[in-house]
Amino acid sequence: MAQAAANAFGLLPAAADDAGSASTSSPARRLETDPDTVERDLIKLVLTIVELLRQLMERTAVHRVDQGDLTEAQEERVGMTLMILEDRMSELCDRYGLTMRDLNLDLGPLGSLLPPGPA
Repeated sequence: MAQAAANAFGLLPAAADDAGSASTSSPARRLETDPDTVERDLIKLVLTIVELLRQLMERTAVHRVDQGDLTEAQEERVGMTLMILEDRMSELCDRYGLTMRDLNLDLGPLGSLLPPGPA
């Protein structure tokens, strides 16, 4: 069954070099994990998801403001909430030695996950 799945999806086994680690020239590479950076890597993933959601909420809020769907009080509250969330994101990035640029995942041929930030 595994062979049928490998044939159907064109999966290649990970090739190991002489040292026993995955070859970088092989199309299939194994995930390399480092116990010392697990916490930072997890935080990076969580912050990436939060930043993606923050940007989506911000775009939605701008669209609703442009459409006139929000009262002035709602606009103020949404704006304040998004500013606080952005501040907290910056604080967490500083705490873990990350930049907002670090949170932008490269999706290969699809491009990057997050749109480019302000220059």
